[in-house]
Amino acid sequence: MKRIALLAVLVLLASAARAEAQGYVVIVNEANAATSLTKDEVSKIFLKKTTKWPAGAAIAPVDLAKSASAREAFSKAVHDRGAAAIESHWQQQIFAGKDVPPPEKGTDGDVVAFVKSNPGAIGYVSAGAALGAGVKAVEVK
Repeated sequence: MKRIALLAVLVLLASAARAEAQGYVVIVNEANAATSLTKDEVSKIFLKKTTKWPAGAAIAPVDLAKSASAREAFSKAVHDRGAAAIESHWQQQIFAGKDVPPPEKGTDGDVVAFVKSNPGAIGYVSAGAALGAGVKAVEVK
């Protein structure tokens, strides 16, 4: 029994260390059934190429402000491009009349509040940010 408890603690610590190393944590509303997503799925959600969750609910992605270091870390890890390249992508989409980027929130707390109040929402916050009730972290594989 002690080995199982120790193993569970080690798994949690490894997950926390991985999130800390990447500089961001992806979060969804606690009502969302998702526990993990692939990097490609997350990229498509934030580029609005995927607009519905598997259960059919609309997805509402939310970005951190352009100045947030977690945004740069997220962009490089998920999109394989920096935040400036993603911003350029959205400028092209707007100019072509195709789509607009996800809304931006100024702080981790603002992203958490948005995700908490929107069942279909997905966002990311700085590693170590307080999540509180109403949201949960999802693993990005």
